[in-house]
Amino acid sequence: QIQLAESGGGSVQSGGSLTLSCTISGYIAPPYCMGWFRQAPGKEREGVAAIDSDGDPSYAASVKGRFTISHDKIKNTLSLQMRSLQPDDTAMYSCAAASDVAMYSGTCWNINYWGQGTHVTVSS
Repeated sequence: QIQLAESGGGSVQSGGSLTLSCTISGYIAPPYCMGWFRQAPGKEREGVAAIDSDGDPSYAASVKGRFTISHDKIKNTLSLQMRSLQPDDTAMYSCAAASDVAMYSGTCWNINYWGQGTHVTVSS
């Protein structure tokens, strides 16, 4: 059974940095896509960063140049380094995985597995 568990959320001031981690229990055979989604209060969930089984990343325009996604295949951990955080980045961040490489603009398609989420709050 595949389980995803996020950690690393918290509160930070505008301009600050945070790194989120997602521990993946179980093996997802390639090809796959793993990514981070976020949902702010009153807004729809959006994909922010994704990475496929070849290690190719994809980012939403709103975070490109500020966020970096990586997947440590040995530790089976998905990470999201976030820099220059702004109040608009405040959201619940969730990791997800798909047994499909399809991704676009930071979004994995056909998600099979979700984590519970971790809160990120950026104050001005």
